[in-house]
Amino acid sequence: MNTTVATIVIVGSLLLALASLIAAIRNRSMGMILLVGFAVLEVAVLVQAGIVIAAVVGGQGPAEKGTLYGYLAGQAVIPPAGVFLALAERSRWGPAILVVAGFAIAVMTGRLLQIWQGFP
Repeated sequence: MNTTVATIVIVGSLLLALASLIAAIRNRSMGMILLVGFAVLEVAVLVQAGIVIAAVVGGQGPAEKGTLYGYLAGQAVIPPAGVFLALAERSRWGPAILVVAGFAIAVMTGRLLQIWQGFP
C-alpha cells in the first residue's frame, strides 16, 4: 500500500471535514467548494483502491483479504453517499453529514494502513 497516497487521502478528508464543520457552524448549506472537494476525495480513494488491488494481485498484502476489500468498498461508497445526503438536506445538517463522512474516510484509511501492515 502506498503510504503517500494514504497520507494524501487522510489529510484531504480531514481538511474537507474541517471545511464542512465551518460551514455547519456558520449555518450554511453545502456549497460548490465542498461538492468539488468530495469529488476529488472520491477520485483519490479510487486511486488508492486501484493501487491496493494491484498490489494484492501482485502477491503483496495481508493474508486476510476479506477485511481489506471490505474497507476498500466501504471507502468508495462513503463520499458519494455523504454528498447525496448533504444535497438532500439543505440546512446546516447537510455539511454536518459531510463532517462525519470526511472523518470516516480518514479513520478507514488509517485502519487500511494497519491491516496492510499486519495489525489485527
